[in-house]
Amino acid sequence: MGGLAQFWQQGDALSHLVALVLLAMSLASWFVILWKSALLWRATRRVPAGIAAYWGSPSALQAAAAAEAADRGGLASLMAETASRLARSDTVHRWQSHEDRVTRELRDALQTAQRRLQAGHVLLASVGSTAPFIGLFGTVWGIYHALTAIAASGQISVDKVAGPVGETLIMTAAGLAVAIPAVLAYNALSKRARRVQGALEGFAHDLQRLLATSPVV
Repeated sequence: MGGLAQFWQQGDALSHLVALVLLAMSLASWFVILWKSALLWRATRRVPAGIAAYWGSPSALQAAAAAEAADRGGLASLMAETASRLARSDTVHRWQSHEDRVTRELRDALQTAQRRLQAGHVLLASVGSTAPFIGLFGTVWGIYHALTAIAASGQISVDKVAGPVGETLIMTAAGLAVAIPAVLAYNALSKRARRVQGALEGFAHDLQRLLATSPVV
């Protein structure tokens, strides 16, 4: 802690800004990691349950309600509700092809589900790719600032250079500490999101075939 405090005291405004940016990136990435981990943990369990409940319903009229109860308002229930709405409004849009309308609305519902699954991934990818370079920039600037101060003092020696320069390397370590969890979480969460997305795409395809051949669900 003493080294960090000394680094903060010796740093200038730009060094402080870089440190605060890294801190903000770390907090944002960890928020996304925890939030998306919880969301995908629920989705990997509820989406298959909702799909199974939909197809296992005793009647077509009960299918959407069964999916809603099993999925608890999640992504599978979104698809099931879209299918139910399509069936109820079949007599409204006579100027549209029924098959085209089914395709369009199921595609829109699937895209909405995909946006939920992928939310936050851009932030994790951005943090993982930029944090090391931000930390490196802070290190380079800190070394320059330290060497300038040492040269101005007129007392140049190994012990006077090693301390300030070593402290500026904290920025590099901080950049890596921010980037590594973001990269690992991005890969893990993307893999789990793709698994859920695959189940939803299969569900949407089956719903499209059902609704395209039969306007009543």
